[in-house]
Amino acid sequence: MKNVLETAEEAVRLPAGTVLLEGNLGVPQNATGVVLFAHGSGSSRHSARNRAVAATFRQAGLGTLLFDLLSAEEEDMDAGTMLLRFDIALLGTRLMCAVDWMGSRAEAKALPMGLFGASTGAAAALVAAARRPAVVRAVVSRGGRPDLAGGALASVQAPTLLIVGEQDAEVLALNRQAKQALRCENELEIVPGATHLFEEPGTLDKVAQLARDWFLQKLGGKK
Repeated sequence: MKNVLETAEEAVRLPAGTVLLEGNLGVPQNATGVVLFAHGSGSSRHSARNRAVAATFRQAGLGTLLFDLLSAEEEDMDAGTMLLRFDIALLGTRLMCAVDWMGSRAEAKALPMGLFGASTGAAAALVAAARRPAVVRAVVSRGGRPDLAGGALASVQAPTLLIVGEQDAEVLALNRQAKQALRCENELEIVPGATHLFEEPGTLDKVAQLARDWFLQKLGGKK
């Protein structure tokens, strides 16, 4: 039987309006849930940090989808203008399209779904969760900007975990404000000694463990 440590990823294309988005989908055998990743500004599905977290999820029996929120043409345009990466309404809609697409996949449509957002991707995750309350069962933000979700925060129903580095003072303050705006079950976890990108030894591992345990609990897997 295939071990979750060896879960292969499949290259996929997700329709989102008039564009196709590139992604990588990996669903372990007997998965207990699936988590969609929304990367931060200027990043992509190849983000080393998100890929490391995704590997931890798959080892725990959670499927993962890492995908680009922008098409290749949009990425080229954004490289010069840096406008689309901060268009939370657009990014939230793209993530919502991914949620709908995942619900049509044979290997994942019966699995409870979670969203993992980093930086501006966290705002997109919260917007998508607010617009798909019957589908999105849990949200995790890593070094995120949940404040950019604005009025959508009060509409989020999915249990939400906010993870911030202790040394990331400005983002920590913004997360504390966003926490007050959330009406759903929520927690704020501060990783000791960590800065915004969790580059310090052991800090990204701590993020992965916190997020994994949150999803396992809220998506109905192991406690």
